[in-house]
Order: sequence, then structure tokens, then C-alpha cells
Amino acid sequence: MNQSAGVLDKLIEAFRVLPGVGPRTAQRMVFHLLERDREGGLRLARQLVAAMEQIRECSGCRNLTELVTCPICTNPQRDATQLCVVESPADVLAIEQSGGYRGRYFVLMGNLSPIDGIGPAELGIDQLEARCREEVEEVIVALGSSVEGEATAHFLLETVKPLGVRVSRLAQGIPLGGELEFVDGNTLSLALSGRKPL
Repeated sequence: MNQSAGVLDKLIEAFRVLPGVGPRTAQRMVFHLLERDREGGLRLARQLVAAMEQIRECSGCRNLTELVTCPICTNPQRDATQLCVVESPADVLAIEQSGGYRGRYFVLMGNLSPIDGIGPAELGIDQLEARCREEVEEVIVALGSSVEGEATAHFLLETVKPLGVRVSRLAQGIPLGGELEFVDGNTLSLALSGRKPL
């Protein structure tokens, strides 16, 4: 009984590594799998093991892939002169789903955060600089507007601009269909400062 309880407790604790999953949510997930879907739990375990063993960072852009170099980096139809710098692989997926970008990517896997021990080396800035020295003409900074995102964007500008590469930033502001009265002050301020002539 103690051994079984130990396994159960360890499984519940293992689920807590996921973002937003607290003790109660982890417990619900585990009990669901054990009580109602053991086959699903086994399938999840197999896929998780396969992913942890086979998925790595792309040698070109640091996005997650099963290959040495991801399909986006090896696609000759992509514009190699444009490089969109994002925080995470989830950002690549979001931009790809929009269908509006045909360049290549560079994934930082985070933002500068000295408190958390994340500096330029952890973000692969040397690798980014090397790519900018090749055929890149424009770096599009597509980072969030958090304090860390803003600091990282500024650092990227200071790093890349001296290489003769044009640096741009995603427009930020009022969402399509948004009403001004419901937009927060910071968003409205960004929209005003980033305005374009008509």
C-alpha cells in the first residue's frame, strides 16, 4: 500500500511541472487517467518519452524539431533575408498559423532575465549574430511587451543594428475590431506612438 501511494504521489507531483497545473488539477488529471482512461495514459506516456528523446533544437533557428535542421530553415521557398526573432516555439506556431510571414525564424527560448540567470549566451545571441552576418537583411523583433521583452528587444537592436541589418518591430496596439473605450492605457499609448501615415 505504501509503495502504491508513493507511486501515486510521485505521479501527481510529476504533473505539476506543467504551467498552471497546481496540486488539485494534477490530482484530477491523474485520477482521470487511472480511473477512466488507462490506455490514454499509456499513450501519453509513450508519446512523452518519444518526444523527450527525439525532439531537439534546430541547428539553424533553435526551434523544436525532430531533425537536425527544421523544415522552415531548409525550405528554399522561405525568404532567407528576413529573420523573425521570437521568444518561444509557440510564437513560431502562432505566426505560421497567421499565414502572413514567409521569412525564417530565430527562437531565443526566453528573454533576458539576469535574476533567473538568463543572459545573452542562454538566448543564443552569438548564433543570431552569425546568421545576421550571412544573408539576413532585416530582423523582425517579435517579442512581447513585458519588461523582459522590452529589455531583450533593446538589447537585440543594439547587437544587430551595427551589423548593417535593418531592425523592425511588430506593430503593437489596438486589436482588429477593438473599441477604444475598452483598450487599456498602455496599449493605446503604444498604438499612438506606433501610428503610420495613411
